[in-house]
Amino acid sequence: MIGYLRKNFPSSVTSETVKKFSLAPNNESYVINALQFIGVLDGEGKRTKTGHDIFVLGDDAFPKSFEGLIKDSYSDLFEIRGDDAWTLSRGELISYFRTTDKTSEVIGGRQAGLFQAFRSLAGYAQANENPTKNSSSKPRQTKPRAASPKKNAETKVKIDKPLIQEAAGPSRRDMAMTVRIEINLPANGSQETYDAIFKSIRANLIDE
Repeated sequence: MIGYLRKNFPSSVTSETVKKFSLAPNNESYVINALQFIGVLDGEGKRTKTGHDIFVLGDDAFPKSFEGLIKDSYSDLFEIRGDDAWTLSRGELISYFRTTDKTSEVIGGRQAGLFQAFRSLAGYAQANENPTKNSSSKPRQTKPRAASPKKNAETKVKIDKPLIQEAAGPSRRDMAMTVRIEINLPANGSQETYDAIFKSIRANLIDE
């Protein structure tokens, strides 16, 4: 939203303004509240002089001026943590907001996310935390994950093993028996559970 307002900051911003940009569906009021919190909109949603003066700045000058705006808005946080506030982890931010405002974990998480977005715009983006730029790098290559057993999956293990050894004496023929074992894997089992099951099969039936 700030990116759009830097291009064209109308005299007032309402929920309808946010909707036109297809941002935060059904949560437009949160966007308005955030802009009011940092002082670029007044209580009636009208553009403030401070907001206008900062948002018309170019890309080189904007981050530094926006930094001052954020430090003023979060004065308590910076009074306690100083410039370290720019580098606090999400967990540390949630802890701070929950302790200070007596909020729930969900609200504390939203407050932390908002501060992270603001500090990115001020030039203090942390790893994987820059909402103002679209990454042009190639997608990270990840190793394919092994397929997990399906719920209530039934695994059939066929083991061909002679259970009766050749008997002494020329009159007896070689005898062998094929055993088919069916294993019902628990639907809520972990990878360790499945590994233990097959390890036991190998130890007690195959390698024995």
